[in-house]
Amino acid sequence: MNEAERERIVTEALASITEDRLREAAVGVTSIASPTGGEAPLARWLTGRLAAAGLDAHLQRIDDGQANAVGRLRGDGTGADLMLYAPIDTLTTGDPDLDVPWIGPGLRPDMLAEARCEGPYVSGLGASNPKGHAACVLVVGEALAGMRPRLAGDLLIAFGAGGMPTNAIDGRPTSAVGGRPTSSVGGTGRLNTGHGVGCSFLLERGWHPDYAVIAKPGDFVAHEEVGLCWFEIVVPGIHTYSGSRHRLPYQNPIVTAAEVVTRLERWLADYPERHRTETAAPQGIIGSVAGGWERMPSVTSAACRIRLDLRITPGTTPLAAKRELAEYVRRLSAELGVELTVELMLAIPGTRTPPEDWVVRSTVRAWESVSGRPHEPIDGNSGATDANILRARGIPTARVGMPKVVSTEFDVDFARGMNTVDVRAMRRLCELLVRVAVDTTTRTRAEIND
Repeated sequence: MNEAERERIVTEALASITEDRLREAAVGVTSIASPTGGEAPLARWLTGRLAAAGLDAHLQRIDDGQANAVGRLRGDGTGADLMLYAPIDTLTTGDPDLDVPWIGPGLRPDMLAEARCEGPYVSGLGASNPKGHAACVLVVGEALAGMRPRLAGDLLIAFGAGGMPTNAIDGRPTSAVGGRPTSSVGGTGRLNTGHGVGCSFLLERGWHPDYAVIAKPGDFVAHEEVGLCWFEIVVPGIHTYSGSRHRLPYQNPIVTAAEVVTRLERWLADYPERHRTETAAPQGIIGSVAGGWERMPSVTSAACRIRLDLRITPGTTPLAAKRELAEYVRRLSAELGVELTVELMLAIPGTRTPPEDWVVRSTVRAWESVSGRPHEPIDGNSGATDANILRARGIPTARVGMPKVVSTEFDVDFARGMNTVDVRAMRRLCELLVRVAVDTTTRTRAEIND
């Protein structure tokens, strides 16, 4: 196939990808609750859309509450297979019993799985990240399936459960009804419902492409990403009673933990400069402190737990990160006169695809065509996605997406940025994804490898 024919396919596909069509897709995915572990209802809806468009569509069940959706548009077998991928679970749940007060004093409209159209914007829980990106992947797959172009390689359209950095919500099974965790609905009680579990399961069960493009926020092409490690630091203390504080030995681990947290925060502030790369500035954050019985503040606990997320660049091993943190904690223990302990609770290494790899070059070309200017790598990145799962399984992967929404009509904080998508930006991302898909799947493997 020559370049003129490829451009004809792109033009024809884009003619069917209107802002109204994208708005409808964004409303559809946003209005179906899909907290981590409870993505099955949305996966069923996506599978139905893929099948209706003519793709070979499959609902990939993980358990009663969790599932992936995937479809295939077949080529003639002479080319490379490309996967367009997006996760589908939301960072928070939309359930006030689970989100409040940690997300704020209450749930705003954009924090609920109820889509609202506001001019060029669609808002609702996860409307941008991940659902607006997933909607773009869906519409691109539908548009190309409707044309049935002659392909050399297969085009895979995939939506993965469990892409958010979380363990099981509330530590219990997640219901497929409303996504609410319960001990009786959903079945298995698995803790491994996040951290790319759906993407990993997808690949294990044979949906394994030559290349992948993941749609996640950021108006640039990323060829590498940080990984993440979770650590738990335990601060020891003495269990005692308020009425006996003046009579018995007293060492309140919560008070000690306050000093440990303050010191750790300073250490984390300096951490990025020690590990900065050309595109990454890995960050760390203290996300949880737990100590004592909330029902009984009259007594102290014998321990307080501090949990933190530490991002690591490609090439930094989880054990290297653990040893660096543990060395600092040893010095801190000596200064404070307590025996702090550090445990590694989770480890997902950072990954990298060489920038000269086909999928990166193709995605950069598409970005430049859509943007009308040369692509320049963006530095200071610290976000991790399922791209790490794809690359770790040997699949060269590029990440690309939409910029965070900017508006003079409303304030854009972290949650509002996650929960609002601009259909005009969706249209632009769709053009980029169409161009990569056509550029890759209409060539023979020999052409790509030249």
